[in-house]
Amino acid sequence: MIADGSNAISGFLEATVRYATPLAFAALGECVSERAGVINIGLEGAIIAGALGATVGAGIAGPAAGFVAGVAAGLLIAVLFALFTVWLRADQIITGTAITMLALGLTGTLYRTVYGVGGVALSTPTVGVLAVPGLSSLPFVGRALFAQPAVTYLLYVLAPLIAWWMARTHGGLATRAMGESPEAAIVAGIRPRLVQTSAVLFAGAMAGMAGATLVLAQAGTFAEGMSAGRGFIAIAIVVLGRWRPLGVAAAALLFGAANALQTLFQAMGWEQVPYQLFLAVPYVLTLIVLAGAGGRAAAPKALGRRRR
Repeated sequence: MIADGSNAISGFLEATVRYATPLAFAALGECVSERAGVINIGLEGAIIAGALGATVGAGIAGPAAGFVAGVAAGLLIAVLFALFTVWLRADQIITGTAITMLALGLTGTLYRTVYGVGGVALSTPTVGVLAVPGLSSLPFVGRALFAQPAVTYLLYVLAPLIAWWMARTHGGLATRAMGESPEAAIVAGIRPRLVQTSAVLFAGAMAGMAGATLVLAQAGTFAEGMSAGRGFIAIAIVVLGRWRPLGVAAAALLFGAANALQTLFQAMGWEQVPYQLFLAVPYVLTLIVLAGAGGRAAAPKALGRRRR
């Protein structure tokens, strides 16, 4: 009985980290973009583009090429977003919404064009679990933290690295300055377009990585709309994490737990409860975060502001 309970907890934690991984990639990128003053609503579009890019790339040359293609596809969406918002000074919310709709429609069209109108049962090469000897045998957290695909371990390095970069380097301080006071940053010699474009491109690459992770480390297939609102959830995660990379990584785990919980509820066979209610758990949590934590968190002062 004790062993069953331990396995259940270990399985729940393992699922939490697995679900949190793509969310953390997208949210860390969005965190950098928002600290530069640009809110990227087009994140959802970059994720689905990354998923399709990874599918095509992996089908041609294997999973490694799939990750490269996924990042490239996310970057392509980010280039479009940066062109309109940073260089042409269009409204960030409207542009991001339009780009998301464009990417969802375009990926669906390309998918049907490449793989067939009927939507064939597409199987994509995936990366396996890379267990760390010794550590993966730790009770409860061993498999959750140290028996995951290699891309998850990348996050262990990336989150503190971004936190250090943002706090200790000239580029990170310039990014934060653009999000707080663009006018003062310009007076200090910071090039606003360069900083904001770099931040948006980084966010796009991370969103593409998130999409590639969905396909190549989790689902093993592509489906239209498989991003399933993760871009918007990532934006909520940034709010919950208070625009701090380590806080964002921790908040991603919370949403990963919400996803793992809805899967657990369904597996428990509560047939009298519609399964759609379980699927809604992460989205309800998103609303609670935006209504609660969002009201108290201090966003970058120039977030979403168009430069004159």
